Amino acid sequence: MVVLRLSIVLSLLSWLAAAQKCKIVFDGRVSSDLVAADFDKPNDIFDNKFVLGKGLAFSDALRLLPAAAGGMFDVAAAAEPAEVLITDNSIFNDQVAFRRAELIPASNNGADASTQGVKTVHFSVLKDGVRPLNLSHEYQLAFLESQDFSTNQFVLKTGTILGGAGGADPDTLQLFGNVNQGQVLFSTAFQDGVFHNFALTLDFEKLTTQVFFSRANDALKAVTDVLKNDISGQGQFHFGVLKKPVGGVGDITKNGFQEAGINEGVIFGGIFEEDSADGCVSLSP
Repeated sequence: MVVLRLSIVLSLLSWLAAAQKCKIVFDGRVSSDLVAADFDKPNDIFDNKFVLGKGLAFSDALRLLPAAAGGMFDVAAAAEPAEVLITDNSIFNDQVAFRRAELIPASNNGADASTQGVKTVHFSVLKDGVRPLNLSHEYQLAFLESQDFSTNQFVLKTGTILGGAGGADPDTLQLFGNVNQGQVLFSTAFQDGVFHNFALTLDFEKLTTQVFFSRANDALKAVTDVLKNDISGQGQFHFGVLKKPVGGVGDITKNGFQEAGINEGVIFGGIFEEDSADGCVSLSP
């Protein structure tokens, strides 16, 4: 009888953990009543000014897909996945050797609560088979850039990583910790036709990172222990496509080769951050 009661209690605790809803800090899931042009003006989801090529608006760099095409955290919120696009014109702030377009959460000004305490940031990425990346280049798809612009405290990369860091097949997603340290926290094959779901629990007090991962609609699972990683310096989260040049020397924002006729994109879904001060992490919708 005692064993039975214990089993019931454990089942109830498991159910409660699964049903737990974490407090949302920012929510980048796009409701299905919005269109890309809505992000050309101030809104409460993404900054309407950054990061874009000179003279471009987000209606030039953003494509919204039907909600049914989203990842598991989109479908649960009836949200539209968003594809971030780059072309030859995606030149930001005179960085003539980069091509880039990125989404920054509207409330994330670099010194806000999203980079304080213990937070878990979620995002999912999916290839676009029609607008493939050129894997002879290095790409940054998601990163936290410090408030003083001196480092990225984490960065998800794919393609041919400059300097040979990571040493992986270019068609791999590699999650690096602080780029000044160069540590690969987690890597996985970048498969076709499926969302790759990430959650990073960031302890800005203890300076640690833990990585959770899954594909498609599978629940997230921890794929690392809690790892030391210097995430100090606050800053802003970026989700998009930053394409670095090949053959660059010195300042690679200004030097290096980019081919003409760029038409590339990456589909993002399930972008949100939750407060994990009490250990709360959403592993499934």
